[in-house]
Amino acid sequence: MAKRLSSQLFVNRLSSFTNNEQLKRLFSPFGDVTEARMVVDRITQRPKGFGFVTYKSDVGAQKALKAMNGRMVDGRLIFVEVAQNQKQEDYTKS
Repeated sequence: MAKRLSSQLFVNRLSSFTNNEQLKRLFSPFGDVTEARMVVDRITQRPKGFGFVTYKSDVGAQKALKAMNGRMVDGRLIFVEVAQNQKQEDYTKS
């Protein structure tokens, strides 16, 4: 049985000036994005440079993973991988 791909992606090394709307626009050409969320510092309320993008389908997530991993965005090389639920929960608590 094939392992099911998650429809949520972890995006790392984004500019600290990237906001949720920009993240959603960046990933929307690959499928229907249901949520795009930058993780922010509790004290400064500034983005930490990473976030999560959730697609309506696994197909959109797979397309985005292949197209965006290792791509230059705003002069920064970003990395995209399948999100692990534990990882998201840990980051939102810090």
